[in-house]
Amino acid sequence: MDEGRGNAVATDPVLRRQDGVVMDAALSPSELALFDVVGRRRDFDAGERLFSRGDNGRTMFVILDGRVELDFGGDLARKTLGPGEFFGELGLLVGDHVRSAGARVLAATELVELGDGELETLLDRDPRLVAQFLHRAITRIVRNEQVLTHRLRRHNHELQDALDRLRAATQALTRSEELVRRDDLTGLGNRRACQEHVERLVREQQLGGHALLLVDCDAFKRVNDVHGHQAGDRVLQNVANILTSVATASDTACRFGGDEFALLVRARDQADLQRIAGFIVGTAHSLAAMQSEPPAICTLSIGGCWVDPDSAWSDWYANADAALYRAKRSGGDTIAWHVAWES
Repeated sequence: MDEGRGNAVATDPVLRRQDGVVMDAALSPSELALFDVVGRRRDFDAGERLFSRGDNGRTMFVILDGRVELDFGGDLARKTLGPGEFFGELGLLVGDHVRSAGARVLAATELVELGDGELETLLDRDPRLVAQFLHRAITRIVRNEQVLTHRLRRHNHELQDALDRLRAATQALTRSEELVRRDDLTGLGNRRACQEHVERLVREQQLGGHALLLVDCDAFKRVNDVHGHQAGDRVLQNVANILTSVATASDTACRFGGDEFALLVRARDQADLQRIAGFIVGTAHSLAAMQSEPPAICTLSIGGCWVDPDSAWSDWYANADAALYRAKRSGGDTIAWHVAWES
């Protein structure tokens, strides 16, 4: 080291690791002396930033006195370097490159700065010593790259596992939500599914041209009392099959509970709506006339009304329910409408 340029504390070359990553390396006294002679001394105040992660770099630094913090970003720990330690060595080895860490001065610091242009001078002065340093520096870089690559792969694997768990949880939630909207016995939607379908039509302004049909089994209690609940379940499933057969992709068939069903159906006009309701009642009537034991189905009563987009769901339901009551009171196996028009 030149006289008058100060003394820097140095140790034998040691590769120090943290979490498997070689974070820094100390220069030997001979290396430090050579680098100090060839490089340019620079003074920095506490808080000054030498460079940021992602900056283009062409220089390497050796600390003569003071402290420098390296920030690698992500989940890598910040590292504090002291006298005799170096950083940014890719600037010396390959010239222009992207910095993988940011560097900030923590206390008044004196550095030696060397660029790729100084490499030839170093080799001319002491090729053996420089070769020793280059071997150690390259080994450090390669080891760090291997560790970071392994960590990235492990992180990606953990991320994939987390995504798989999230996907499974989402699928389970979707299935749970489907169960909440689905009637287990018939496979139809339930009251909640019907109301959500209505809400979606309201949002999309597609509610016009729809009608609500409430469908009820005639004498269903007698089927349960005489033939048992298994026979009653079979009747309900067959009613669901009839509703499913008549419903289009824009319609929704639901079971509200017990022997009460609903069909929110799109129809062109009253005649079209009468045809749909007539098919449901007529099909059930024909099957019931076969007089199987236990019965496969009951006759059906329907109360219906056109949906008014400007009124509430409770209003449509009340109108259709009142019509259904009139159909049941008249003996069942028929259709009644909220308006003064009946089958």
